[in-house]
Amino acid sequence: MSPGDRRVTSRGALSPVGRETLHDRVYAEIRNSLIHGMLDAGAALRIVDLAETLQTSTMPVREALGRLVSEQALEALPNRTVRVPVITREKLDDLARARCLIEGELVALALRRLTDEDFAQLRELTSRCDAAFAADDPDKPHHTSELNHAFHFHIYRAAGSAVLIPVVESLWLQSGPYVRAAAQIHDELRDMSGTHHHWALIEAMERGERAQSVKALKDDITRSFDLVRSRLVESGNGEEALAYG
Repeated sequence: MSPGDRRVTSRGALSPVGRETLHDRVYAEIRNSLIHGMLDAGAALRIVDLAETLQTSTMPVREALGRLVSEQALEALPNRTVRVPVITREKLDDLARARCLIEGELVALALRRLTDEDFAQLRELTSRCDAAFAADDPDKPHHTSELNHAFHFHIYRAAGSAVLIPVVESLWLQSGPYVRAAAQIHDELRDMSGTHHHWALIEAMERGERAQSVKALKDDITRSFDLVRSRLVESGNGEEALAYG
């Protein structure tokens, strides 16, 4: 093979990344905002506004919103408006049930794989989350959400299931508005530490207790959904939609 042939082969193995990278980055930014509960339930998302905030053109924003609609993270309305889904009792119950089933299974699978180093990392993440909850920081919701996400997915990745992880990611994406609403309600009530169930989960996993570990995980998940469910009932919208913000 001549040097010229080698050059052709090398270039042929690569493809342009500029446009795709930009589109993926815009998608990832909006997606992360949804996962971490940065957008209120029922909030309308205007392409022009998002493009201005992200300092990009409207095309990658439009494509990102389309992808997120197909993933059920956003809703497309008849007037071509895209919005964060409103909170409904039906979707709340469905998400809570699915998350308990899938994430409970991942915790059970992870039990035999977690090491002393993993437990040290989980304790550090939980301590940092405790400190973040206690801080007087305007960015507290985002910071605590990121730490909570890191805690859970450290466990789930240890389970070693390449099939279940994307399922959980999709469920967390759809849960964003509920997480945001629960965080706002929790700040009002302040009746339980935001990491209470995390500590219980760590201790149960360290003892190798499958049933107690899964219970602690489910208690953690349902705590947030129960807060929102109670608010729906209090508002008189027990079976209806609620835009929270």
